Amino acid sequence: MKVGVICNDCWHPGKTIVAGLEPLSKQGIEFDYIQHASEWSSKWMEQQDVIVLAKANHTSASDKTPWLTDDIQQQFQSYVEHGKGLLVLHAGTVGYRNEPVFFELVGGVFQHHPEAGPVTMAYTNNTLWGSANTDVFAVHDEHYHMEVNEERIQIFMTSKSEHSTQPAGWLREQGTGRVCVLTPGHFLQVFQQPEYQTIITQALQWCAGGKQ
Repeated sequence: MKVGVICNDCWHPGKTIVAGLEPLSKQGIEFDYIQHASEWSSKWMEQQDVIVLAKANHTSASDKTPWLTDDIQQQFQSYVEHGKGLLVLHAGTVGYRNEPVFFELVGGVFQHHPEAGPVTMAYTNNTLWGSANTDVFAVHDEHYHMEVNEERIQIFMTSKSEHSTQPAGWLREQGTGRVCVLTPGHFLQVFQQPEYQTIITQALQWCAGGKQ
């Protein structure tokens, strides 16, 4: 599986994403990372089976200029509709609320988060992976509060802290392609959780067209 990873912004260092995903390369997943928006191209994207977006809407870690233009949004939409996969991880939900094509494609975006603390992930009753109402794992993480269009998504995992319960993992299909969103992952230790490694692997396989 060829996976293109777009990462690195002023709040989320690319090195965290690289270190968090690299263990999965042992399972035959080939990662190709870009950490500056200028490196993106439609040609590069079309070479990938799945795109992982783990980058806020910043050109780079030192440049907060939005990188997701109207044209790039359309390219993402076309990429998915023609049978490819998109996995949005944590930072990839940040700063995209005013990008309508992307918002509709992904089905939800980041609103805010309280100070990092204990967060528990659990499957929902309509889960696609795992047993209903079974705790997946508990971590110290930023608890992302999300704005979602529930009519467009299928939530399979929630996150719970002292502040609230939020959607933390969901799926949707558009055209012949697939989109998955996972909100955990501010710290490397979250990515290193065996349970989360399994979920990311399952998400990549599903986005690439594998069975549930």
